[in-house]
Amino acid sequence: MKKVAITGNIGSGKSWVCELFKQRLGIPVYNSDYAAKQMYFHPDVREKLIKRFGNLIYLSDTEIDRKYLANLIFHDETAQRDLEGILYPALFVDFDQWTAKQEAPYVLFESALVFEKRLEKQFDAIVMVSASEATRLRRVMEREHCDEATVRARMAKQWPEEGKRLLSDYVIWHENDDEDEALLKQIKRLHEVFVSENNR
Repeated sequence: MKKVAITGNIGSGKSWVCELFKQRLGIPVYNSDYAAKQMYFHPDVREKLIKRFGNLIYLSDTEIDRKYLANLIFHDETAQRDLEGILYPALFVDFDQWTAKQEAPYVLFESALVFEKRLEKQFDAIVMVSASEATRLRRVMEREHCDEATVRARMAKQWPEEGKRLLSDYVIWHENDDEDEALLKQIKRLHEVFVSENNR
């Protein structure tokens, strides 16, 4: 089955695009952010994380101390690599198992950090959801009730839009929030491409 990553910087509308793929076309979407949070409590992952970072990263059987963990890895690139080296292999095992259960011509893997985490080789195609900086700023400020400086600080942690568009196989432009039909036309065109490629 074809595996397609769908990515986009903060405020791009990536999640809404995924929702349209799911609602209108019946395409399964794997939410990697949600799945990664669940991975912390997988027995093998938990054991490895405690061995590497100690018991204090867990507040309980169902909660991690995110502030404590963030402080551990913030100034230590080795610690961050170790964390990702434990989480990501487990995440992709889970993704592959989930994919095997789907009955669709392709699946979507939703992640904002496909390029930042160098995950490109895991997928058959990468779709970038993009919008202007002004639109992305407005969306996040309205959604999270925060100021422009806060949003720009978060944007600075992601790769620039232009670079990601060049590296992606396909780009969906999502500038206008009230034009779902125009957005859906772009989505349907890609759907036809992916279905056609899967049938070859």
